Amino acid sequence: MYKILLTGATGFIGTALHRQLKTLGHTVHLLSQRDGKVEDMFTWQSIPPTDIVIHLAARTFVPDSWEHPAAFMATNATGTLHALEYCRKHKAKFIFLSSYLYGNPEHLPIPETAPLYTPNPYAQSKKTAEDFCTFYSTAYQVNTIILRPFNVYGPNQNPSFLIPHIIHQALYNSTIRVKDLTPKRDYIHLHDLIAAIIACIDYKKSGIFNVGSGISYSVQEIIDIVQNITKRNLPVISDAEVRRAEIMDTVADISLAKKELDWQPTINFEDGIRQLLALSQS
Repeated sequence: MYKILLTGATGFIGTALHRQLKTLGHTVHLLSQRDGKVEDMFTWQSIPPTDIVIHLAARTFVPDSWEHPAAFMATNATGTLHALEYCRKHKAKFIFLSSYLYGNPEHLPIPETAPLYTPNPYAQSKKTAEDFCTFYSTAYQVNTIILRPFNVYGPNQNPSFLIPHIIHQALYNSTIRVKDLTPKRDYIHLHDLIAAIIACIDYKKSGIFNVGSGISYSVQEIIDIVQNITKRNLPVISDAEVRRAEIMDTVADISLAKKELDWQPTINFEDGIRQLLALSQS
C-alpha cells in the first residue's frame, strides 16, 4: 500500500477516486481548494512526503479560459510544475490527468503519437503542463505518467454537461433541446477512468496513455439511446449551432493502455446510460 497525495480531491473525478483508493487500503492525503491553491508554492511546502501524487486539480471550463487565460495557465501549468517539484524533492511518482489535445484528427482512431492542437487557453495550459511532465521525466527521472481522457461521464457529473443535460430533459421536460445533433465523441465512464488511474500506481515506467472506449456516439445517438431506455419519444429540437472550431468526431486508440497498463474499459455506453437513468430516478 502507498501514501498517495490526491489533488482536486473534491471534484467529480477526485471524489470517486478517493473512495476507491481508500477501499484498496492506500493512505490518502487530500489537497482541495480549501487547503490552498496549487499554483501557490507555499501550499506545497506544508504537505508531508508521499509515495505518489495523483494530480487532478485544474480549471476546466473552456469558455472561462478565454476570459481568464492567465488564471488557467497559473492553475493548470504552474500548479503542475509545483506538483512535479514536490515529486522531485520527495522522489514520488507523478500521475497527471491531462485532457483531449488532438483537435480535429487526421485519422481515427487517434494514437498518442498524433499531432497535438491547442485551440483555446485551456488546451494550451494542459499542453504546457504535459511539457513540464516530459521535462521532469527526462531531466530529473521523475516517474511521470500522463493520462489523456476523452469525454468522461458518470454519476454526480455537473448537470451542465451534455449527458446529464439530455437525461434531465428526457425525464422531466416535454422536449429535448440541444445545440447540435451531429458531433461525435468517445465517452469513457468515470469508473473506467478511475480503473485506468489505479492501473498506473504499480506501472514502473513513464508514459502517455489515451483513456477512452474506442467508440464514438453522436448527440443524436445519445438522445436515441436515452429515449429507447426510458421508452419515451419526445420531440428533439436542435438549434443547429455549430461551435467555433468544432471537432466533429473523436475515437481513442487505447491499444497502448491495454498493452502497457493491462487496462480496458468494462462499462459499455448503453449500460452506463442505463445506470445514470436509474440513479436519476431513485
